[in-house]
Amino acid sequence: MSTESSQRKIVLLSGGSSGIGAATCVLLAGKGMKVYALSRRGTAPEHPLITPLKADINDETMVKEAVGKVISLEGRIDILVCNAGNGFAGSIEDIPTDTARSQFETCYFGSLRLIREVLPHMRERKSGRIITVASVAAVIPLPFQAHYSAVKSAVLSMTEALSLEVEPFGIQCCCILPGDASTGFTSARKTFAPEESPYHDTLKKSVGKMEKDEKGGMSPERIAAAIVRQATRKRMKPTVTPGLQYKAINVLYAILPRRFALWIIGLLYA
Repeated sequence: MSTESSQRKIVLLSGGSSGIGAATCVLLAGKGMKVYALSRRGTAPEHPLITPLKADINDETMVKEAVGKVISLEGRIDILVCNAGNGFAGSIEDIPTDTARSQFETCYFGSLRLIREVLPHMRERKSGRIITVASVAAVIPLPFQAHYSAVKSAVLSMTEALSLEVEPFGIQCCCILPGDASTGFTSARKTFAPEESPYHDTLKKSVGKMEKDEKGGMSPERIAAAIVRQATRKRMKPTVTPGLQYKAINVLYAILPRRFALWIIGLLYA
């Protein structure tokens, strides 16, 4: 192994086949890092420093095997990026419980599986970085995406709590909170809007506004750049919200009376 190779940062990233994950892989590789891109499809952007890995993060055995493969090849994982996720829209009353559970299974427990597998190796080296990708929806509750807001809030809380636990071992944690993003996530979202639902008309209008905002939202490359900045700085920030407008929204939601803040959100998506 050359000196250059031994000094190269090793990254394991989930959800690397498209969108924010794929853009992050390319930018990290552009910084000279070796990236293992995990996805169910086993595809990734073509680059000599990007290696696709096929694994479903909902399958604990597959997660163990994927992490084990990277460790056997590289001897370490310097940076873990938990980016994989899924999306559903619908009222709390209409979305089936199994569907809500599947969102937590992928977004929360999928990240948890990866973190738990990677942590022992980082602790042994007393070094490592864990970056999770949540959403502004973790802070701002979205109507008809209640489970998405709930699971992203859970990812944010887990990341912040984890940072307190692992700091003595030299491991840093950061949670990225993107706002609207122009990715394939919008078209992949499954909407539950039965005609007989009392929420049907309001839901359709609300989701239509969300989709319009997302299609006109940030590019995945811009959000990826925020992830890469944290991966390469000396000390990561606990949380990062890309984009001034979304930073401002977070601040306003925190300082405004809650009833008034929720009223404004209701108006935006009515």
